[in-house]
Amino acid sequence: MTSTLILGVGNILLADEGAGVHAMRYLQEHYDLPDTTYLDAGTLSFTLAADIAEADHMIVFDAAQIGAAPGGIQVFQDEEVDEFLISGKGSVHEVGFADLMDIARLEDCLPTRYALIGIQPETLGWGEAPSETVRRSLPRAAANAAALVHKWKQPMHPKAVNQ
Repeated sequence: MTSTLILGVGNILLADEGAGVHAMRYLQEHYDLPDTTYLDAGTLSFTLAADIAEADHMIVFDAAQIGAAPGGIQVFQDEEVDEFLISGKGSVHEVGFADLMDIARLEDCLPTRYALIGIQPETLGWGEAPSETVRRSLPRAAANAAALVHKWKQPMHPKAVNQ
């Protein structure tokens, strides 16, 4: 069985900046995903490198400047995550996240599949809860993550070859 790591990134004392943590918690409370580990990654730390190295699959929730209306969601998978991080558009925590991904690559322990679910913030000021707009987007962000987990756990079947 493959293991999935779900990281919620953000500072929950800064309203929508904590959207990633709130989305991770919503997913954990509303979905039963076997062999899944949930971590409140806060504002990221190199100590997460070991957790990433142990995971077969990883999903990261984070507040991100994706050019959408507040509460908008965009799912980046595998190379799309790398392109997004390189683009500089970014995650509020893109430097820390990009560094963690580079460490995993250098140590040859990048998860087989990985995704970033970016949530467009409305406000980044002081506040212990997300804005109402971002709060309403949490179920959709969690549903996207659950769908990825289920998809990634499906066995790979070779395509039929016509002769």
